[in-house]
Amino acid sequence: MRTLPKKIVVASGNVHKIEEIKRIFSDAEIISMREAGFKGDIEESGKTFRENAYIKAKAVCDCVKAPVLADDSGLCVDALDGAPGVYSARFSGGNSADNRALLLKRMEGISHRAASFACAVCLIYPDGNALFGEGYTRGKILFEEKGNCGFGYDSIFYSDDLKKSFGEATEEQKNSVSHRYRALEDLRSKL
Repeated sequence: MRTLPKKIVVASGNVHKIEEIKRIFSDAEIISMREAGFKGDIEESGKTFRENAYIKAKAVCDCVKAPVLADDSGLCVDALDGAPGVYSARFSGGNSADNRALLLKRMEGISHRAASFACAVCLIYPDGNALFGEGYTRGKILFEEKGNCGFGYDSIFYSDDLKKSFGEATEEQKNSVSHRYRALEDLRSKL
């Protein structure tokens, strides 16, 4: 049985994601992979969120020789057979606004708008031991953007838990029900 490391390197350059992890794992020192000295790029070649989380965690851990936490997450839309899924961040080939615009366009004329955010996290230790957590949050795709909080798809995702879009939610509200929070709590339960 492993314990939560005192210091964890996060295999991400996404400032929003790192801040969210810092708030959720406030009992550990969280630093970015860049702060730990990792300068490379990681190709997310996995077919699942879990595979991508492992690929990122292992690549950074092999370099920095410290416990590394990585996640992979995305939006899975029922009517689009789970798309954009693992391709959420690069769905349109552009930025987050382009991704939202493309998704809204693909959803035109579709009344079944159920969706979920999914997240897999991997905590890997220098000895190669890896632990995983998974989390999901259900909701639906809105017809237009609502709110300007959060990032990514937040302004078009209506949360069943919060009864409003993630874009209208405070960070604390979103973190209390988010897929990443639930994945990290699942991981914490295994420590």
